[in-house]
Amino acid sequence: MTSTTTRDRRIGVSPAPEPADSYRAARARSAQLERELRESPERHRVLTGDRPTGSLHLGHYLGTLTNRVRLQNLGVPIFIVIADYQVITDRDGTGPLRERVRGLVADYLSVGLDAERTVIFPHSAVPALNQLLVPFLSLVSAAELQRNPTVKAEAAAAGRAISGLLLTYPVHQAADILCCGGTIVPVGSDQLPHLEVTRLIARRFTERYGPVFDEPAALLADTPTVLGTDGTKMSKSRGNAIDLSATEDETAAAIRAARTDGERRITFEPDRRPEVANLLTIAAVLTGDCPASLAERVGDGGSARLKHLVTAAVNESLRPVRTRRRELIADPGYLDAVLVDGIATMTGIAGQTLDRVRHAMGMRYLA
Repeated sequence: MTSTTTRDRRIGVSPAPEPADSYRAARARSAQLERELRESPERHRVLTGDRPTGSLHLGHYLGTLTNRVRLQNLGVPIFIVIADYQVITDRDGTGPLRERVRGLVADYLSVGLDAERTVIFPHSAVPALNQLLVPFLSLVSAAELQRNPTVKAEAAAAGRAISGLLLTYPVHQAADILCCGGTIVPVGSDQLPHLEVTRLIARRFTERYGPVFDEPAALLADTPTVLGTDGTKMSKSRGNAIDLSATEDETAAAIRAARTDGERRITFEPDRRPEVANLLTIAAVLTGDCPASLAERVGDGGSARLKHLVTAAVNESLRPVRTRRRELIADPGYLDAVLVDGIATMTGIAGQTLDRVRHAMGMRYLA
């Protein structure tokens, strides 16, 4: 275990709460937030986003995209950051970045996000946002960042030494969230450690310089984790995903290749038959049916009938999304215009935030 250094003590490092306690507190706060959002959605701001490292997939659609649309339609101001700088946290180049960024914008708009109500922007294009990194880095210790479980997991997955950018990834995320006055961040439980760094930075800034930032809270999603075709978590990097941009034939082929088991009769038993349960869950979420009822419907039809049912559910649900996405991709000028508008809006907001930070720190030199 890493010992607390003198610098750690000066910054104000305190023992981290037990994970179970943190999760229970986050779950309770998340339930309260849902009630507040229904009553006064305009009181909050939501910041969420993605790295442009590849196509968004069915897991994103079920886990985050539909929830963003729900929050937007409740009247909550939504900010979506395309975290383009973070592409190079664990790789040597950016890849076809412009194409991927446009693809993300098309994904967002095709599922129902509205550029008139939701701000979409790449954080590399907002200088004031990135300037917040310098004071924020002074508020956390290297030991705290090294202990962050998400950073450690991402470093292990990358199979290389931790870069300075990867180590400070949670601090950059804090700049994304706090620069727009984010009060809510929709996350899964595995992202709570990242968000805790943001809360810590907001709290320590207040203690040192005065109140500028609220501590954002996690809005925990109730949607299940979707497994990929190989039985592990669906991921862009693992090549086991069903992309939103896939054709119906490609979707059918991917689902036919999905791992199941050798039992003929289909039952919904998540612990004993996780791959079968995963397919049933996907179909259930998309159709609104119960997984156990779908299993009864398939019965002795085996995995072939199950996969046919899932393929039909996915393709039918995504058909309008895919149609709209093709239309958007065919108009790159419009996608770029959405980004330009988002950058302009975010530049104004981030500039005001940076001005307040400079004022609090005694660094406002220009009238």
